[in-house]
Amino acid sequence: MANRLLREAKMAVGLAKTGPANEQSGAIETAKNALSSAYANTTIAEKEQLQQLQNELEELQ
Repeated sequence: MANRLLREAKMAVGLAKTGPANEQSGAIETAKNALSSAYANTTIAEKEQLQQLQNELEELQ
């Protein structure tokens, strides 16, 4: 399950980065939720990947 949540978080951050500007705010919120859900159910190595995704998301804000 953790891998699925990690994939979903990666996809959500990708959409937030590449989506239309008028939808970016909602996409960022979706990505934040996906990151939060994934973080609770991941290994240490996956947490490091999630931290990188979180950093990318913060750059958009």
